[in-house]
Amino acid sequence: MAIYGSSNNIRKNEDRPEYLITNKSNDKKAFEFTFLSTKNLKSIKVSLNDRLIFFRQLSVILKSGVPLAEGLKLLSINMSNKSFGKCISNISDDLRKGMDLSSSLKEYPRIFDSITIGLIEAGETGGVLSDVLERIALLLEAQSKLKGQITSALVYPLIVLCLAVSVSLALLIFIVPTFQELFNGLGAELPALTLFLLKLSKFVTSASFFISAPLIIFSITYLFKIYYATRNGRLLIDNLILRIPIFGKLILLSEISSLSDTLSTLINSGVPMVEALEKCEIASGSQVIKNSIVRSIKLVKEGRELSYSMSLSKIIPKLFISMLKIGEETGELSFMLVNLTNFYKREVDETVTALTKAMEPAVIFVVSGIVGTIVIALYLPMFSLLEKV
Repeated sequence: MAIYGSSNNIRKNEDRPEYLITNKSNDKKAFEFTFLSTKNLKSIKVSLNDRLIFFRQLSVILKSGVPLAEGLKLLSINMSNKSFGKCISNISDDLRKGMDLSSSLKEYPRIFDSITIGLIEAGETGGVLSDVLERIALLLEAQSKLKGQITSALVYPLIVLCLAVSVSLALLIFIVPTFQELFNGLGAELPALTLFLLKLSKFVTSASFFISAPLIIFSITYLFKIYYATRNGRLLIDNLILRIPIFGKLILLSEISSLSDTLSTLINSGVPMVEALEKCEIASGSQVIKNSIVRSIKLVKEGRELSYSMSLSKIIPKLFISMLKIGEETGELSFMLVNLTNFYKREVDETVTALTKAMEPAVIFVVSGIVGTIVIALYLPMFSLLEKV
């Protein structure tokens, strides 16, 4: 069980500000904490990596026998993110006043999500807080890896696409106009493709393009955000994303992997099934999956099995449902969820590899097609003139 109090050497200095307790070398950090207290700390955002490191270090500190309040204070002083450090310092102060860790974390909803708080509540109730903190660190590590895999699968094609657009614009702005002067001097009849390219170049180099293009991009982005913020808009777009070849499969597998990982962590920590599903619904990034979980919550409350409630969804893989049913029948649901998590993590790895391999030739083909079309359009009139000669 976690010790919430502090050691005697801390209590001897109760009349002093706590950020001055350690030693004189921490005076500068104490001043920084004092300055940060004027900010609205409840609105700050903390990166996934910072939270991962925090929970991992806190778990080690608790297992070494250091009281929780003192451990939090030590972590807060040595954090590179000063705003996050101030939050942890405030949480340490709350614990010294007799507040539970979970209750104190609820004051910072933008830093600590409902899954983290639910796990800590279960750990406090069961007296296994250090183990739960380690599970939270593992869960955040899995989320970080999953996010990195999806990002890496998208970075390469996006970079190449931006490069293709940049090269195309450069050709249209700087190269094509010089050919237009040449064609005008020759007085030759131009092919349709060349005429289209010249008109496109004229439009791209006009003042109206430089004014309208940013406005159109901004308007489309703004309208997309507004529509995606609505429930129906999010459902429609998420549905379309899941139907994209290969990439849609990757998103679905990552969602299922995250769902099974989060659900197994919550259940193994003693969180009731309905509450665990509610937290999984909040954590999901896909409205399609959210709707499936909401339906499952309703049916589970009515006494139906989780596997049956999940089977009503058209998007949840049949393998996932079958394994849930086996776990329920054998009484090893949490064990089955762990195995499903490992299975879908491997599936995500394989899909990312397949997506990367598929995107490389596709992107090269698109770039070559764009540049090649421009080059052919420019040289077609010359071929026609050579034939006449």
